[in-house]
Amino acid sequence: MTHFANLAAFGAIALGLVLTPGPNMAYLVSRSVCQGRLAGLVSLAGVALGFFIYVAFAAFGITALLFAVPYAYDALRFAGAAYLAYLAWGALKPGGASPFQMRELAADSPRRLFAMGLLTSLLNPKIAALYLSLLPQFVDRDSGDILGQTLTLGALQIAISVTFNATYVLAAGSISAFLAGRPLWARLQRWLMGGVLAGLALRLAFDSGRR
Repeated sequence: MTHFANLAAFGAIALGLVLTPGPNMAYLVSRSVCQGRLAGLVSLAGVALGFFIYVAFAAFGITALLFAVPYAYDALRFAGAAYLAYLAWGALKPGGASPFQMRELAADSPRRLFAMGLLTSLLNPKIAALYLSLLPQFVDRDSGDILGQTLTLGALQIAISVTFNATYVLAAGSISAFLAGRPLWARLQRWLMGGVLAGLALRLAFDSGRR
């Protein structure tokens, strides 16, 4: 069984990532602003299916990798820390963009909205890094049931991501309008996200985890 401390720590990272500008957030917000909340929610359903596919791959692939390769845990941990640092720089660097900036998108059918949401999720490097580099360090190999732990952590990430992305979809128009006339708030948003990611990157780099 996954320890509560592991769930809480992984949940904090999943929250930090869903609060950070990325392909999923940018697409969902833009779609909601241009075509309405229902279109954003249909797109989110496709994004969520992409999460489930990643969970399935991670659950079986990570289980095999951690058993087969002695230093796989440390390699994935450092790769995850490096990627979080990269995301932090993307948010903090001068000229970084907010996902709530207006973008024009043509109206699409529900089927295409779902397909584009799924494709955006599957091609999102943040999600790939989350499952392939970050999740493994929260699996306690000594307690057994690596598959069960991985599925539990994946379910937690999906719940957090879908909840917050749905909030973005429903509030996208209001948030975009608010930030458009307040550039300082837009910068503060990016700095907060970048600071959270930088802190998480340091935690991953220096926390050797369970051996």
